[in-house]
This record gives sequence, structure tokens and C-alpha cells, in this order.
Amino acid sequence: MFSIQIDEQLQLKLLQEYDAEELFTVMKGSKESLREWLPFIDSNESAEDTLQFIRSSLKQFSANDGFQTAIVYKGKIVGVIGFHHINWQNKSTSLGYWLSKDYEGLGFMTKSVRKLLDHAFHNLKLKRVEIRAAIANNKSRAIPERLGMTLEGVSRQSEWLYDHFVDHAVYSILVEEWKIRS
Repeated sequence: MFSIQIDEQLQLKLLQEYDAEELFTVMKGSKESLREWLPFIDSNESAEDTLQFIRSSLKQFSANDGFQTAIVYKGKIVGVIGFHHINWQNKSTSLGYWLSKDYEGLGFMTKSVRKLLDHAFHNLKLKRVEIRAAIANNKSRAIPERLGMTLEGVSRQSEWLYDHFVDHAVYSILVEEWKIRS
């Protein structure tokens, strides 16, 4: 099974069907904080819904079109991070992530994003990785800023979030920039 060890207690592991109940419980426990920025939270109403997400992410992985991993701390799922569609022709992808409110502020997401940037550039041989976050989502935006990604601009009214559109800050980093920083 695909996994990436970050440190002794933190790892990224490919989501599996047997993770559905645990992942649903984690999402449910952080529903209010996650709902503020993630449009799919309300449609995830049961472990069966989570299982469908996991199945689609396994298809994504088997098609070599990105992947979704559980962020696992001391054997417990605490969040999700992964690559959206990989554009192999242009050697680019984008990263998405979320973390349980109980584990915010511990550096887990910065470490996880750093590890996936390494994977994108060294293992997948990509040229560019992008992260988009709602303009007002300061916690999410802090990750690419902390890692030295370039703020390219704002994608206006980029995402429908329940009852309104939000603008996205668009960050990117190129392989040659990452090699200098890492």
C-alpha cells in the first residue's frame, strides 16, 4: 500500500475502504470548522458517503491521476491531503487538504504539504504544483506562504460555497524553486 512516512508519529497513507467509518467520524467531529471552507461537507452525511469518496480516490490512484491520503498521527486519521488531477502533459497538479480541528496548530499540515511537494517533484517529476485557498481562509493560506510558494493572484468568484461565491488566492511553486528551498 502506498504510504509516506513523515516522522516517527506522522504518516500519509492511501485511503482504503476500511477507513470510511473512521474518516467519517473525524469529519463529523470537525464539521463546523470544515464546513466554513469545504463545500462537500454537507453532502457527506454517512460513512457510506465517505466510502464513495474513498472508492473514487482509489480509482483516481489506479488511473495515475493523483491520489488522496489520510494524514495519520499515532495510528489515528486526523485529516486528508492529496493531489487533484495530474496534468501529465504539462507536468502539473494542485494540492488540497483539510485537518481535524483538534490537530490544528501542531505543524502537521505544513509537514504533510512539504512531503507531498517533495514527492511531486522528485518521484513524479512534475514541474509545477498549485494550492488554492479562499482569500479569507488564513489558516489554509498560511501553509503555502510558510513554504515559500508564490502568490500568483486571485481567482475571482472561483468556488460556490453553499450560498455564495468565494475568491481564491492562487499559489504555486516550480521544481527549480523547490530545489532551492528544500
